[in-house]
Amino acid sequence: MHENTQDNRADVNINFQSSNELMHEVMKQLSLTAAVRLESNHGWEKDIEVLVFLHWLAHAASYRVVSQTFDMPISSVHGIVHKVSKAVIGILRRVISFPTGDDLEAVGAGFAQLAGSPAFSRAVGAIDGCHIQIKPPGNNSQYYYNRKLFPSIQLQAITDHRGKFLDVFMGYPGSVHDSRVLRNSPVYAGSLYPPAGKCILEDGGYPCLRAPICLITPYREPVQNPVQARFNSKHGHTERQARFNSKHSRARSIVERAFGMMKTRCPVFMPEVVACCAVLHSLALVNGDIVEQVEEDHDDGPPEPHNLEPRGGEHVRDNLSAAVVIVQQSSFPSLVCVCVCEIKFSFQTCLF
Repeated sequence: MHENTQDNRADVNINFQSSNELMHEVMKQLSLTAAVRLESNHGWEKDIEVLVFLHWLAHAASYRVVSQTFDMPISSVHGIVHKVSKAVIGILRRVISFPTGDDLEAVGAGFAQLAGSPAFSRAVGAIDGCHIQIKPPGNNSQYYYNRKLFPSIQLQAITDHRGKFLDVFMGYPGSVHDSRVLRNSPVYAGSLYPPAGKCILEDGGYPCLRAPICLITPYREPVQNPVQARFNSKHGHTERQARFNSKHSRARSIVERAFGMMKTRCPVFMPEVVACCAVLHSLALVNGDIVEQVEEDHDDGPPEPHNLEPRGGEHVRDNLSAAVVIVQQSSFPSLVCVCVCEIKFSFQTCLF
C-alpha cells in the first residue's frame, strides 16, 4: 500500500510538475473565486479542469496532445485552459502580496540567514527582472529585441527569502533598461514597499536608492588611481566592500532561483500565462513543493543610464556594510549587540 502511494505521488510530480498538496491548494483557492463557480458548458468536474490546466503548463503541450491524454475534445481543452487561467489570475492579489507584522520580520530573518549575517535582517525582498521570449508584433518589432538579441517582454519581480513572489510587474519591451521598468512600476511610483527602515536587494543593473524606495546594490569595482588605491588599502575599504558584496550576492540570488524554479514548473512561460505561473510558483513554495531549477543564463546587465534616477542609497549601503564587518569581527556578544543597534538606528535615520 505504501509503495503504491509513493508511486502515485511520483507520477503526479512527473505528469504535472506539482505535488498532491499543491493541486489541493490550487483547487481550494480557486473554489473561493467566482470565476470558477461559473457553470461549465462542457460538463467536466472542476478537479479535472485544474488537472488539464496543470498538465498543459507542465509539458508546454499543444491542445491536441492534452486532448489525447485526457480523452476529451480539443475545443474542451481550449475552453478549460482559458477558463482556469482566468481564474488563477483572479487570485493573484490574494497569493502575491507584501508581508506585514510578524511575517515581515520573518522575511528579514530569512535574508539574514541567506546572507550569513544578522545585519541583513534589514532586507525584506530581492528584486530582479527576466525576459519572456515572444513573437514580436508586426509594428515596432525592433523595440522588443533585448541585449541577447531575441524578442521579449520583461517580468520584474520581488521575492522573499524563500523565493515566493511578493510583487510582479510585466509588459515592457525587451530593449527597455531594468531601471526604467523599475521607475514605471507601481511599487516604485507609489512607494509601496519596503516599509521605512527596511530595504530591497538588487543587482548592479539597478540604481542604489534611498527614496522613493530603499534599494541596495552591491559595490562596484571602480578603476582606482594610485592615491585612491593606497587610501582604500590602508583603511580596509576594498576588503570590507568585497565581504559585503559576497553576502549581498548570497541573499539576493534567491530571486534568480525563483525565476529558475518557475520556468521549470511552467515551461510554457508565454506572456498570457506568466501571471498564472507566478501564482502557482508561490502557492507551491507555501506548501513545500520545491522543484529543481533550470540553469539560468543570468547577468547583471549594463549599468543603469546616468541621471535617470534620484540617488542617496550609498550612505544606507555603507551603514549596512559597516554592520556586516562589526558583527563578523567582534568577539564580544554585548559589543556586537550595541554596535548593531547603533547601525540600525543610523540606517533608519538616513531613510528620512
